[in-house]
Amino acid sequence: MILYFSGTGNSKWVASLLAKKLNDKSYDICTIDDEIDLSQEKQIGFVFPVYAWNVPEVMLKYVKKMKKQDVFTFAIRTCGADCGKALKHLSKLYHLDSSYSIIMSNNYLIASKIEDLSVITKKIADAKNEIDTIASEITARKKVYRIHEGSLASLKSSIINWGFNKFARSTKPFHVNKQLCNQCGKCASMCPSKTIELIDGYPMWHDQCYMCLRCFNHCPKNAIQYGKNTENKKRYCLDEYL
Repeated sequence: MILYFSGTGNSKWVASLLAKKLNDKSYDICTIDDEIDLSQEKQIGFVFPVYAWNVPEVMLKYVKKMKKQDVFTFAIRTCGADCGKALKHLSKLYHLDSSYSIIMSNNYLIASKIEDLSVITKKIADAKNEIDTIASEITARKKVYRIHEGSLASLKSSIINWGFNKFARSTKPFHVNKQLCNQCGKCASMCPSKTIELIDGYPMWHDQCYMCLRCFNHCPKNAIQYGKNTENKKRYCLDEYL
């Protein structure tokens, strides 16, 4: 079984594609109400994005509650470039036999701009090849640590990640352009942290936010903004490139 968390779709795509190749199942941890019985599983996998070079809070909380199983276990991090020591951190909570990182398009667009089409399509093609390799290695039960940690990995995964969680997860800069918003409610219904509430048909953000940017990237009208510099930015939706 593959358990995944995905903000804008990269990790969901990786988990779903890998599950097909392994003849396995994939589940979004944000949609699981009751604890899943893993006692009959032959393997357990975790797939999730990198948030400031570490494991997203929602995945950490889920893994901490899990009962340990004596089966082959692996984890895959999707990231725009490097992922630091995130999987070393996760392995302290749950034993990992194999760890991987897969480079996908950068989707943290409140601090950057979308990559060129050629870059995105190459990353997807490379990711498909890597997923094929990973599937073969998992089937063979190979123990692998193939992670692009990057420079200053320990520093990024500790101090910088702490700064991100302390100072960069504020929902105050989120706002909606009411002239663009069609009041479809998609932002609220798909928010994994249930942070968004609709007031008179328009989104309002409460404090508890994972900063996954699902609402920002998947708004059909590009009505959701963050601060003053995102109004004219193209959003990222993986399905447009598959």
